[in-house]
Amino acid sequence: MWLGPEEVLLAGALWVTERANPFFLLQRRRGHGKGGGLTGLLVGTLDVVLDSSARVAPYRILHQTQDSQVYWAVACGSSRKEITKHWEWLENNLLQTLSIFDNEEDITTFVKGKIHGIIAEENKNEQPQSEEDPGKFKEAELKMRKQFGMPEVEKLVNYYSCSYWKGRVPRQGWLYLTVNHLCFYSFLLGKEVTLVIQWVDVTQLEKNATLLFPECIKVNTRDNELYFSMFLNINETFKLMEQLANIAMRQLLDNESFLQDKSLPKPRKPLKNISALKRDLDARAKNECYRATFRLPKDECLDGHTDCTLWTPFNKMHIPGQMFVSNNYICFASKAEEACHLIIPLREVTIVEKADSSSVLPSPLSISTKSKMTFFFANLKDRDFLVQRISDFLQRTPSKKPCSSDREWKWNLADPGCEEVPELPSSSPLAVSPTSALSNRPVSFCAGEVPTASQGLLKLFRRNSEELLGPKGAKEKMKEESWNIHFFEYGRGMCMYRTAKTRELVQKGIPENLRGELWLLFSGAWNEMVTHPSYYADLVEKSMGKYNLATEEIERDLHRSMPEHPAFQNELGIAALRRVLTAYAFRNPTIGYCQAMNIVTSVLLLYCNEEEAFWLLVALCERMLPDYYNTRVVGALVDQGIFEELTREYLPQLSEKMQDLGVISTISLSWFLTLFLSVMPFESAVVIVDCFFYEGIKFILQVSLAILDANMEKLLQCCDEGEAMTILGRYLDNVVNRQSVSPPIPHLHALLTSGDDPPLEIDIFELIKTSYEKFSSLKADDIEQMRFKQRLKVIQSLEDTAKKSVVRAVSSDIGFSIEELEELYVVFKAKYLMSCYWGNNRAAAARRDQSLPYLEQYRIDMEQFKELFIGLTPWSCGAHTPVLAGRLFRLLDENRDSLINFKEFVTGMSGMYHGDLTEKLKVLYKLHLPPALNPEEAESALEATSYFTEDVTTEETQEDKGRRNENGPEKGNFITSKVGCKPGNSLMPYCSDSFTYQDHNIFKSCLVSCQLIVFIYEKSS
Repeated sequence: MWLGPEEVLLAGALWVTERANPFFLLQRRRGHGKGGGLTGLLVGTLDVVLDSSARVAPYRILHQTQDSQVYWAVACGSSRKEITKHWEWLENNLLQTLSIFDNEEDITTFVKGKIHGIIAEENKNEQPQSEEDPGKFKEAELKMRKQFGMPEVEKLVNYYSCSYWKGRVPRQGWLYLTVNHLCFYSFLLGKEVTLVIQWVDVTQLEKNATLLFPECIKVNTRDNELYFSMFLNINETFKLMEQLANIAMRQLLDNESFLQDKSLPKPRKPLKNISALKRDLDARAKNECYRATFRLPKDECLDGHTDCTLWTPFNKMHIPGQMFVSNNYICFASKAEEACHLIIPLREVTIVEKADSSSVLPSPLSISTKSKMTFFFANLKDRDFLVQRISDFLQRTPSKKPCSSDREWKWNLADPGCEEVPELPSSSPLAVSPTSALSNRPVSFCAGEVPTASQGLLKLFRRNSEELLGPKGAKEKMKEESWNIHFFEYGRGMCMYRTAKTRELVQKGIPENLRGELWLLFSGAWNEMVTHPSYYADLVEKSMGKYNLATEEIERDLHRSMPEHPAFQNELGIAALRRVLTAYAFRNPTIGYCQAMNIVTSVLLLYCNEEEAFWLLVALCERMLPDYYNTRVVGALVDQGIFEELTREYLPQLSEKMQDLGVISTISLSWFLTLFLSVMPFESAVVIVDCFFYEGIKFILQVSLAILDANMEKLLQCCDEGEAMTILGRYLDNVVNRQSVSPPIPHLHALLTSGDDPPLEIDIFELIKTSYEKFSSLKADDIEQMRFKQRLKVIQSLEDTAKKSVVRAVSSDIGFSIEELEELYVVFKAKYLMSCYWGNNRAAAARRDQSLPYLEQYRIDMEQFKELFIGLTPWSCGAHTPVLAGRLFRLLDENRDSLINFKEFVTGMSGMYHGDLTEKLKVLYKLHLPPALNPEEAESALEATSYFTEDVTTEETQEDKGRRNENGPEKGNFITSKVGCKPGNSLMPYCSDSFTYQDHNIFKSCLVSCQLIVFIYEKSS
């Protein structure tokens, strides 16, 4: 490229002059290209190690004058072709003009002006970039593309100096992390090392330290184990590698290709050597952590965070922590774990004002809400800027009603403004007795009607129980009173202070009257429901009367969902369950419907109305249990791997035994997918659900460990999987909730009883207490880290299974061996993924439907097939290769959807490689017939058939026959052995046996073509 003229004092240092004239020099840097000797090796090595090659192009052009010792760099190039183009332009356009000048200063001035003019003209045609990357970073990106042959659409995220251990020798070089690839380059004393690894091929990524590799990163693929060390900041590098590998796994899992966030605000201060992509990925990581910590909607983006203190009125203290501000929320997390969490939706904020500073409260900020609660933050570093940002967000926050349903909220006078349990209006059509509700028809979804009851089914179908008046009823009242006291001290609703006291109350069981409300708050489902007031009703209306595979599966499972509960023994409960599941299937067709969703949803409907149950299901499937409810239950398999890892860590004696028995893989899916609802008595399992909504998957894992720990002695004595399953089944069947006020519901899980001794009952609250005492050291951050590690393993294992399944499905009809088919599958899949990387991402992703069989999931279009055809097939024929490839593609595309799957691809490949001459001739003939011919080519082919008349054909055949008789039978040996017809005989019988065409003209043209092929061969012989 042309350079703004820069002064160069030592033109010969580290450079070799290759071409020269009176005004210009073309030079090559030592260490590049052939030759150079020891000096060249040293210069090349230093360029790589010191990264000077990223800033110094290997070729350059200098302007010189005869009497001056000063040179001017006017152009540089990354290749000889590029620099030669500039050199030829200078020779053709400037040399003759410069020879006219007498003054050397005028020559230099003219050259500099001309070069500046060329650069200005080029910049005029360039598109302005929306996000400017640092200059050094751009140079490194150009070097990466040149070194590894990457197109411009492949974006560099960051690059790091490190060592790659090749054997026992470290090779110092540069690690380039792009969106889709991990690349490494090293040049050491003439020896190059180049690595290119796709992120989708990474099976394991971990940071460890050994005696041989101190502080290193290990990258495993299916074929290699690579070690990188000597990083300046290994934690930053590893975190970025994890993030890029996770994006690749997400692409394999659900076709989510990477799209850069163009709306990312520019930093207030310029950042050195940090690309826009790196900033984007950092922002994504922070957003994910922020949303997970406070259970916020998936589209919530963190704007910023700052250190501060929060005044907590319940203990009269200033708690240090961090304030987080986003578009719709202000959140606080204390530095001490569980000291205090706070979520303030901006829709609830009425006043934000700066209070007077004092020595006790420096830079205070008060935030008041509609519920008459006021929160005091202090020790804010940039209070004015923070207030301005919050004010900007408040102006953009639409005013919402406090609830999206027809509930009426009453305010507790003792705690003004705090949200309380909804009170059912007497005019509500559902404020009826359970008896009358049973006789009513299912609620219709006409315009203006509420889709469902405004309370949970448990209230409608609760049988009269003496327990409500006995000791259990008194215990339930005490729980409710404890929660009311908690609401008075800590607030109620979304703005409640969440502390260790809150968790203690949850562990003791949530009262049935408050269960639905607190599930909505703790899961974050309340936020999404309030901000989408008519979403569920609209979704139900749109999905009514529409049928697909998901609705068929839902219908099959409706009557299997808690059939022992009276709420689902009638049409009212069944209809509500149908609407919720169908609405979610239409909201998220990627998941649609998965078994176990019906069990969980039926429990949600017992304590919540339909809309609330729907949003709780959204929170479960999309945030709290990601990837659980899909066709491959990837999320459950990932957490199963975590469970196995935790068992090795906490119960090492039992771990090996459980692996030998193969029990963990069996129990964990049923435990995790249904949150123990299918394996425990309902009254006990619902307490597990209470804690799950507050703690997340961490609680499910620690309870599972407590169950194994409680049965360790019996499990160690087991001889087979069946015996172990019986022990665990009996244990779970006898986990009881002695505090439940509801009549016991018959538990239809396998009634496993054996032995003479009656089974021992286990109190659910004792089990929960034990799980916290023994396994509370589990941290949510550690679980997320383990999830990443297991996700790599699970998804790659599923991909291997898919490959074996596809190969097994096509191997019986194909001439390739199993090993060859596996290699072809890898190439075929890589070509598909390339279209996701560098092609039209959305179109490529749309081609993959994971509900289809494995064989149909990866499909390629004609352009991708042409590239594979040119690279793999033996039928490349110069300029006509694209035409031949296009015809073969249309021939293989049996369903005419302009896409072919792997079986169709290898069918064509097998014919070319393993077919006999007869089969190859068949393919060649078919390539000259519809559908291989496009309409224009087919029309030309019909014109060509009319060229061959009967007389010409007969004449040529007789001439051909005479020539064969003159030359003797030896000339026809090839035809006799390969084609199967004797010289001198007509090819009509052969052709008529090989093909049966309804169109006589087409058959005749094929016959003539075959005769011409034989004629040409014999003539050449």
